[in-house]
Amino acid sequence: MTAEGFLEGRRLQLARGVLLQCIMGGYPPARFYGSDDGDLALNAEPTQIHRLPWSEPPRALAICDADELDGRSSGLSTRGLLKRVVQGYAQRGWQPVVATELEFFIFDRHGDAQQPFQPPVGLNGRREDGCSAFSVSSGNGLRPFFNEVYRCMAELGLPRDTVMHEMGVSQFEINLLHGDPLLIADQTFLFKHLLKEVGLKHGLSVVCMAKPLAHTPGSSMHIHQSVVEQGSGRNIFSDAAGDATPEFLHFIAGQQAALADFTLLFAPNINSFQRFCHPYASPNNACWSHDNRSAGLRIPASGPAARRVENRLPGADANPYLAIAASLAAGLYGLEQCLQPSEPIQGEFEVPEHLSLPCTMHAALARLQQSTLARELFGNEFVDGYVASKTIEMMSFLDEITPWERRVLGTQV
Repeated sequence: MTAEGFLEGRRLQLARGVLLQCIMGGYPPARFYGSDDGDLALNAEPTQIHRLPWSEPPRALAICDADELDGRSSGLSTRGLLKRVVQGYAQRGWQPVVATELEFFIFDRHGDAQQPFQPPVGLNGRREDGCSAFSVSSGNGLRPFFNEVYRCMAELGLPRDTVMHEMGVSQFEINLLHGDPLLIADQTFLFKHLLKEVGLKHGLSVVCMAKPLAHTPGSSMHIHQSVVEQGSGRNIFSDAAGDATPEFLHFIAGQQAALADFTLLFAPNINSFQRFCHPYASPNNACWSHDNRSAGLRIPASGPAARRVENRLPGADANPYLAIAASLAAGLYGLEQCLQPSEPIQGEFEVPEHLSLPCTMHAALARLQQSTLARELFGNEFVDGYVASKTIEMMSFLDEITPWERRVLGTQV
């Protein structure tokens, strides 16, 4: 909308069905969002109105809540779901604290979907061959791109911790500083948008798919979680002596109880499950461990004040609002029910059957649709609508014949 209209307070409205729009552009039947497809009001969050520093001519972006016209948060709004989960903690005198680690690939400009992605040509005139993981010079070939990314982050008020080259070819990771869950979700969304836009300016394609390259590690969005007391800021996962508390174990147990039902919220696309085919560092289990990256729930080495639970299931393609909401809702469920976790695992291990997770989109869809816990925490309106939208996306994929099928099966008798 125009800047004048925004500053005058003109209300912006949006059809409810847009919140269930599929990634291909279509919609599930109208019964999932109201047969009238009436309007929602988009209400800007005052602290999340930004002039976009990469934009020419100047533009601004306002992150909005999608609310019913009577003022209630829409049951289809993932930002609204996250606000509701955070409020559940507040009612008990707690404040969750989260941080996200986002991995992404940087490829050459890519206009032919039939061809694989390629690393860009760097300043040295070469394409990266994948030997730069964690090197101090790994980003030099893309220095102009990263310089603009850092400048734009500063202008948007996005604090960063560390940036590094990850294990994949032209794959990078950024760690955003920990803080309020809604703020971190907003910042993660803004950062992904920034990456795409700045990449286009530099002739690059920044990809947040979970698994864009075969035989290469996928991209995750790990979520670090702790809970503090309102007012004192004390981490409820540690006692006065620095030892783990019962609340710490309850939180882990809640994650274990819910991760299988919530897998589709962390792995939302058909490609998300390709990432789980190589489970090291992309675990598809609900085991927990002290500093073991093969566990879906890792407890990083830290002091008592920073004791936290890292959920390693979400991919880089996950909706940050929904992934954080689902993970925190699972932890709160464990706290409320005083659940007890399994024994921690270390070293190489076999995943017990009750801690395994759906490994296909079809299985994850069925698990979410049948989940009474998901419906209790997120409401029937959201679960039914989300499942309907994702079912259409899965069927769209199944309507296509892949090159593998033509290459391998085309010669079979």
